[in-house]
Amino acid sequence: MEGPGTAVRVTPSRRRADEWAVVLAAADIPHWLRQRLDGWAVIVPPDDAATALAALAAYDQENAGERVGSGEAAPPSRPMTIAGVVVALLLLGFFAITGPRAGGSAWFEHGSADATRVLAGEWWRAVTALTLHADAPHVLANAAASALLMTAVCWHLGPGVGLWLLLLAGAGGNTLTAAVHGGDHVSVGASTAVFGAIGILAALQITRRRTGSSGMKSWVVIAASLALLALLGTGPHADVLAHLFGFLVGGGLGLIAALSIRWTLPGPVQWLLVAAAGAAVVGAWRLAL
Repeated sequence: MEGPGTAVRVTPSRRRADEWAVVLAAADIPHWLRQRLDGWAVIVPPDDAATALAALAAYDQENAGERVGSGEAAPPSRPMTIAGVVVALLLLGFFAITGPRAGGSAWFEHGSADATRVLAGEWWRAVTALTLHADAPHVLANAAASALLMTAVCWHLGPGVGLWLLLLAGAGGNTLTAAVHGGDHVSVGASTAVFGAIGILAALQITRRRTGSSGMKSWVVIAASLALLALLGTGPHADVLAHLFGFLVGGGLGLIAALSIRWTLPGPVQWLLVAAAGAAVVGAWRLAL
């Protein structure tokens, strides 16, 4: 039997998941395994969740001494990443080069997401605008948010996949904003990608809740994400539409990633994707200049 259920255990090890499945089978508890982004999940019908957890806990207690004595290693955890911190430092460094928008720098003339020019075919502006900031408070706020939220995305998906989704969410949000305004609207800043990160993280969490817990918890995640969007993205000088579209595009990309990526891509592939993402930004600026 396989369908909606509750995830009682998740592990990156298929062997460990099979071991838990044997325990549940011995206890005559219906169950099935599902490979997800965060590993192998042991799923049971919601009504059997408490019994399954008790059976697995009893098994763990009975075998605790044997596991310690055998020196069995704990399941591997995701490697740490500082991708968001690196992005934050790059934003600060680039701001030191461009200066504020009020300074009349040519960088803003060539790289801002001018809606008229984006719709006229200068698509690269949707990318280059993510690297420009109006003033010091603007870049500091986005750098701090990037260090936290972008790092979280890259921890879940790997630095390469994470950075590409963030780049696509930011560029997609800027493009949709230009399409809706369709006139004299100019936007700059990484905040579109930052809100894309919120959408990605919300989508990843919702997907896990959907396969593991009750639907109400998914609505809690959605409500919390929208509250964060309202709190951080609707200030007096905020580009509300860009933030909203970044969040929505990020959410869509996060859902696609959660449902299609069955395991974290290996390190060499991730770093190749990181290099490709950096090359895409540099290439966009080459077109702009």
